[in-house]
Amino acid sequence: MPRITAVSLRDRKSNGDKIAVLTAYDFPTAKLMDAAGVDAILVGDSCGMVVMGMPDTTGVTMDMMLHHVKIVSRAVKHALVIADMPFLSYQVSPEEALRNAGRFVSEAGAQAVKLEGPAEKFGPAIKAILDAGIPVMGHIGLTPQSVHQIGGYKVQGRDPDSKARLREEALGLARAGCFALVLECIPAALAAEITESISIPTIGIGAGPHCDGQVLVMHDMLGLGKYTKFAKVYGDAGALMSKAFADYVSEVKSGAFPTPEHSFE
Repeated sequence: MPRITAVSLRDRKSNGDKIAVLTAYDFPTAKLMDAAGVDAILVGDSCGMVVMGMPDTTGVTMDMMLHHVKIVSRAVKHALVIADMPFLSYQVSPEEALRNAGRFVSEAGAQAVKLEGPAEKFGPAIKAILDAGIPVMGHIGLTPQSVHQIGGYKVQGRDPDSKARLREEALGLARAGCFALVLECIPAALAAEITESISIPTIGIGAGPHCDGQVLVMHDMLGLGKYTKFAKVYGDAGALMSKAFADYVSEVKSGAFPTPEHSFE
């Protein structure tokens, strides 16, 4: 099976083939996702919250992200690996954005990067990265790195002004050369409008069923994260892990483990 690329993912828009994306942060999880046929794996800065226990994503650094992207890249043979550019890795200058995006590719093995925000603000950074031959995925709507500015984790695009702004941001990022666009926590009808209006695939998270693809945080879809309205739990890994841990503790304390079967003569 050929490796999925940013170009082949972008071309899915024309044939209506839906795109399945998940986040991963470690080798065994990424390997299982790749074998299951996921199209792209986003090594998200969400790792700060779901893996490291941070209150938001603004404390995630380049060094942290490089560590996780390297691990995931080693496991993946088929899916497109996209590295999430963390807070202050691309906002300072186009030169800094290019340097950091290049590190994700050359040091960590990513095939693309994702950054949050409109081309109006970050067009020069996007251009610098693209000019170096690195594909860029955009991200609008609820942008977690701007959580303090937007006043928390809440649905975006409910009023006419914000709807118009998001439509313009989507068009701007498509024109800037992004190969795909994440739409996070916006009304389904608005996501449908944006999906119809741009030439690149939309990847929804809390944006309804009309996007060209979907992405979920792995911990949320396995029941290991906080409850979110838009995240379906496909398997309660939390309950399974809790039972396994409790059974182990019980057997160690009772002497039931290890048995001769688990011992050497």
